Amino acid sequence: MNKPQTNMFAQETLVDPFDHYRAIFDAGIDIEHIPEMGAYVVYSYDLCSEATGKPEIFSNDFTALMGADDEEIQEILKDGWDNPPTLLTADHPVHTRNRKLVNLAFSAPRVNAIEADMRAKSIELISAMASKGECEFVDEFAIPLPVTMIAQQIGLDNDIAQVKAWSDAAVDRFSQLVDRERQLECARAFVEYQKYMKSKIDERRANGGDDLLNDLVEARVEGETPLTDEEIMSIMQQFMVAGNETTTSTIAGAMLQLIRNPDQMAKAKAAAGGRDPKLIGNMVEETLRYETPTAGMWRIVKEDTRLGEQDLPAGSVVQLRYAAANRDPRKFENPDEFQVDRKNARAHLAFGKGPHMCVGNMLSRKEMLVAFDELLERLDDFALADESGIEILPNVLLRGVTKLPLTFKQKA
Repeated sequence: MNKPQTNMFAQETLVDPFDHYRAIFDAGIDIEHIPEMGAYVVYSYDLCSEATGKPEIFSNDFTALMGADDEEIQEILKDGWDNPPTLLTADHPVHTRNRKLVNLAFSAPRVNAIEADMRAKSIELISAMASKGECEFVDEFAIPLPVTMIAQQIGLDNDIAQVKAWSDAAVDRFSQLVDRERQLECARAFVEYQKYMKSKIDERRANGGDDLLNDLVEARVEGETPLTDEEIMSIMQQFMVAGNETTTSTIAGAMLQLIRNPDQMAKAKAAAGGRDPKLIGNMVEETLRYETPTAGMWRIVKEDTRLGEQDLPAGSVVQLRYAAANRDPRKFENPDEFQVDRKNARAHLAFGKGPHMCVGNMLSRKEMLVAFDELLERLDDFALADESGIEILPNVLLRGVTKLPLTFKQKA
């Protein structure tokens, strides 16, 4: 077994990890120990799936990785409220209770009610850039669509720059690549976000509303205590990141792969405009598999265990590398090919799996489907304006296109 010479957490690998994944699978490696990061990386589809199904052993409470023992950061955070583990960073029974209450907000009727707004915003953004024949796709479409939608739903008004700044700070707190000054800056941004969100929660408690935030404030399940203000702040932050960073990355990634695969673009264009929503939906699933915006997620091992052929002592830090699992050739035939009609595309792990599967997956899927249904019906002849202008920023957990300069034509 020849271990690849590349380092999973090197910046160049985080930007373009696919040669590394191929080398890992070619070498027969399912789990890699990376001593300098103090972590084990799980690559295989089956083992990632197995670990997600054992939350009692592979704990989601990885808050210690975000400065929980850092006195200077804790001093900054004292100016805000407690940040209890919820959803992403909580285990049973806290997670189970959170999930019951949050599921009330992420109901099918709620998602369907938002669809009209998604479509209207998509058309508005397309119309604004249609006559120009060119755009910076991430800035002009892939960011404002999901940010506007999530901002409306979590009471953040329509301040795209502020939502993006708070979301970026939240993502950087999860990452382990930022320098000391950025760590402190992210802590200050979190307190600023908390103060804003507390005012919105107070407003909903007093006056009500028609959005996800109000749904959480009013959520009641028999036998469960309602969510506290601190829990709602934490959950809303997770919604903000999921509804912004990951959806933006998938929309941008889909456009890039359609351009690079003209035969797949032709299939998707033929399906757009409501002609074959199932195919557009499957294209979204294939993009989630192929691009996997949440490339990896941390777990903490609660007891000595064995995963595959690897012994993992209690206290080990593990990263489930979903992006690698989604390229595992044992699960996906020709995994490095982008196929909008791939039969098992939906088997991907981009939203996780098991009890911690992303609660907002229906909302995200609907948003991406609507976006491409409108984009491919209203615009044509998409092309890269500048290959060197594509940017992908390194991040330990998330991966996505951050700059995508395009040219196109408006359909008659």
